[in-house]
Amino acid sequence: MDMTKLLSSIGGKLPKPVARTMEKGLRKLPGVGQILDKEYESLLAGLEEDLKPYKGKFPDFPSLPPDGLGDEEIFSLMRSIGKQEEERWKEGYASGAVYHGSDEHVKFINEVYALNSQSNPLHADLWPSTIKYEAEIVSMTANMLGAQEAKRLDPDAEVCGTVTSGGTESILMAMKTYRDWARAEKGITKPEVVLPVTAHPAFDKAVQYFGIKAVRTPVGDDFRADVDAMEKAITRNTIALVGSAPGYPHGIIDPIPAMAELAYKRGIGFHTDACLGGFVLPWAEKLGYPVPLFDFRLPGVSSMSVDTHKYGYAAKGTSVVLYRTPKLRRYQYFTATDWPGGLYASPSMAGSRPGGLIAVCWAVMVKMGEKGYLEATRLILETADEIKAGIREIPELRILGEPLWIIAFTSDALDIYRVLDAMNKRGWSLNGLQYPPAVHIALTLRHAQPGVAERFLEDLKASVQYVKEHPEESGGMAPVYGMAASVPFRGMVDDLLRRYLDLLYKV
Repeated sequence: MDMTKLLSSIGGKLPKPVARTMEKGLRKLPGVGQILDKEYESLLAGLEEDLKPYKGKFPDFPSLPPDGLGDEEIFSLMRSIGKQEEERWKEGYASGAVYHGSDEHVKFINEVYALNSQSNPLHADLWPSTIKYEAEIVSMTANMLGAQEAKRLDPDAEVCGTVTSGGTESILMAMKTYRDWARAEKGITKPEVVLPVTAHPAFDKAVQYFGIKAVRTPVGDDFRADVDAMEKAITRNTIALVGSAPGYPHGIIDPIPAMAELAYKRGIGFHTDACLGGFVLPWAEKLGYPVPLFDFRLPGVSSMSVDTHKYGYAAKGTSVVLYRTPKLRRYQYFTATDWPGGLYASPSMAGSRPGGLIAVCWAVMVKMGEKGYLEATRLILETADEIKAGIREIPELRILGEPLWIIAFTSDALDIYRVLDAMNKRGWSLNGLQYPPAVHIALTLRHAQPGVAERFLEDLKASVQYVKEHPEESGGMAPVYGMAASVPFRGMVDDLLRRYLDLLYKV
């Protein structure tokens, strides 16, 4: 029996606090650390070749080259590398990652960026264009997500926001804003945020960075947040509740109306994380799909995060964080009034920001327009319906919940992580989940291309059959996910993830 299996058998049914205490004791035993090191190395060794496919095939530069490379030499090298990577995402083999990706769209983005590559909104006097673009991105996004209805229901509502570098920064900024708002308006010095276990880890990053306590609550059998459990978790220190529309793991929309009403009645903030769904759900609703209210049409929704670089089809990385009122948004800002270098103010985490990416985001949004987003959403959701129907015809697989276009599936008969590995060998880049073990695919316009859905289902059927016929095979991500899902000692998993990140930086 290897160490991970042994530890799993020892601690598999222990409460988390007991498991943490036992883990600390086990690590102090002679030889345990060395055994774990070997197991980590064994698990990660199989990944290094996949993570470093260019080793020995292209020049490495651990130090600056003495004379520098010529332009064409660099272009040639990067074109060769890009060619190696392009096929999988272009042909629809990736879950999420590239959300539009047509040649025409990429060419358009590149040309817009080239026109604005030097711009920086920190220097508004030099590039007032970036101020125009950012303000209009925020306004267009707000109006797509119920700003006008919010204003009609409440004259004080004036939905506003800022552009950020991505969904994580949007979430960071919202949590920092609630912390500072609660401190100033309510005198709360030990802030807490209540959120379901399915909410994105960016919230964990936010609470770690900003000294907030995260109170995670369970979800139901349908993978939607348990509102009663959230209500019981509220204390005098609670500054905000969080819901997802939809959640990343299973593509399920939380009961946002009930959650937002709860927050409204208790006088606390409510954040809708619509990083994935913000540019899909408004159009899905217009197309007649079952979409509950999730935006500023609900009085309790006081902030939202929405990724323009996902289904908004802008370049990586831009996102928008929105607030119901400018008064709330002001708690996001940073100002320095006594610096010898002058007066300083910035709206978000960064000082200098890439004006070129903001310009690209604006250009894509005004090019797409309502009609473009509606048609893109129709194509994605029709593809999703086809894929869901196909998965349901595979007896060994089971779809989790009732998703729209981010489809998670598991198996009661097979190791689903072996299926994930088998799909990877067929060129697919899918996402592994845990609690329960599952795999998901986030559908994009790449999957709406002719023949992609059929190819996915054919490969999925073949992968399931392969796993049934070769149950003894190992390697790939299956052992890593298997270890992470089975070992109750989360410090071990944390250590493994940190070593994985170390591996990414290995030259």
